[in-house]
Order: sequence, then structure tokens, then C-alpha cells
Amino acid sequence: MLDDLAAPDGVLAEPEGGSDLEEPEPGTAPQASERASDRGEPEAGIDLEDDESGDEGFELELDEIGRPRLPSWVEDAEPEDLALALESVCFVLNRPVSLAELAGILGRHAHSIDRAAEALAAQLRGRGVMLQRHRDQVQLVTRPETAWAVQRALNPERPARLSRPALETLAIIAYRQPATRALIESVRGVNCEAVLESLERRGLIIEVGRAATPGQPRLFGTTLRFLQLVGLETIDQLPPLPGGTALPEEQERAWAAALAGPAEDEPAAPGPDG
Repeated sequence: MLDDLAAPDGVLAEPEGGSDLEEPEPGTAPQASERASDRGEPEAGIDLEDDESGDEGFELELDEIGRPRLPSWVEDAEPEDLALALESVCFVLNRPVSLAELAGILGRHAHSIDRAAEALAAQLRGRGVMLQRHRDQVQLVTRPETAWAVQRALNPERPARLSRPALETLAIIAYRQPATRALIESVRGVNCEAVLESLERRGLIIEVGRAATPGQPRLFGTTLRFLQLVGLETIDQLPPLPGGTALPEEQERAWAAALAGPAEDEPAAPGPDG
């Protein structure tokens, strides 16, 4: 190989006035090359500077604390371009990530990250993975249509099935969140404390706040894990209830009263007549 690189035409260049050197025998290195290498000089036609690893384009510039600096293009990047970096981060972290955390990683405002997430979700439509979004969290996951292939590859343990009471409770929370325990029990007509504890342990529901009523009961909402269970990108994609099904009127009134109205044993405000 070095013989081919020694001169442009693949042969050794002769010094001026001809050469007294004998032609090297086949399979032997040229004597001129040997003398050049003995002096530590590079051989003709070989640029040692070009014989580097070629990784200069991937070398990261670090800041004072050793963290890679933000590329100059990030500051004015369009959502579609920022989505590329967002996809890489979500893939590597492999967990739910908040928009605030992503903003710190990518060096952009959370609003820009939100637009980049929308762009990434659109780019991934029709692909084997999708970007799930729930409140201020996003996560890169496989699509439910490919679950058969993923399960065959990973061979996970078979998850325990949810009981009918658990499914009913989860459906109420999903469609009516945020929901208090009292509201859920008013719909189901039974005590739901044990079921709610079970759903919390499974990571399907969490406390999202407290109701502004006496006692400040807990408000429950669904999680990103719930979206993974039903295979949706956002909670807005829940299918409509069949036939426009709604809560009975008396349950709707109880629902609204528990969230915003006074408790039944709370004295009513005095009227105009005192």
C-alpha cells in the first residue's frame, strides 16, 4: 500500500540526472523509503496530518465545568430542528422527562421545548416509536402496534390483570380528572379506598392536588404509565363515551358540589333577611 502512495503514478520518482539505484526486487520495500523512514521523515505522498482518526467533527467543546457547550445553532433553532436533539435525549434517558428538565438540558425556554415536542410527535407518526405527553412530561416509547415484537424480544413477565373494580375506578378518573375519592365513590356506589391504593401502587394514578373544600380531599389524576397501558399519546385521545353517555344528573350535582361547593354540614350563608 505504501508503494502505491510513494508517487502519484505509483512508482518512485527518480532524482535528477537519473538514478544509480537498482530496481528493488518484487516484495521488497524501496531503499529510498527506508532511508527516509530512518531519518524520521514522512514518505512522499503521505500527509500525516490527514492520517488522523477523522473524529474532529465530533469533538465537543467543553465549558468551565466540563459540560459540552451549546452549539451556536441551538439559540435560533426551529422546532423541527430542535426535535432532533429532543429525540436523542428522550431515547437515552428512557424515562418520563419534564419540559423544565429538557429546557435545562437543551438550553431553550420550556415553550420552545413544548413546540419541539409537538414537532417530534408529528415526525414519529407512522413509526415504531411515539412520543407520549402527559401534563408537563414526555417519554419516548414503542407503539402498541409493535407490542408483540417487543414482548417477544424482551420476554417480560406477564403483568397482573386489573380487576373490574380497578378498571371502573380508573375509567372514572381518566374521564373526570381531577377527581376526589368522594366523587368516585358517588359514581360507583361503593367504598374505593383499597382500589385507589392499589392503582397508586401500580403507578396508574397520582395525587395531583387538593380540592378547595373543607378537609381538602385529595384530587386524583392519571399518569404517563396509564397512557402506556392504553397506548395513547395524550389523555385527549381517549375515545368518547358511547352514545354520549354522561353521569346521572344527581351525580353531576354531587360532583360539582364536592369540588367547589360547601359541605352539607357547613352552615349556609345568611340570606337577605338574615
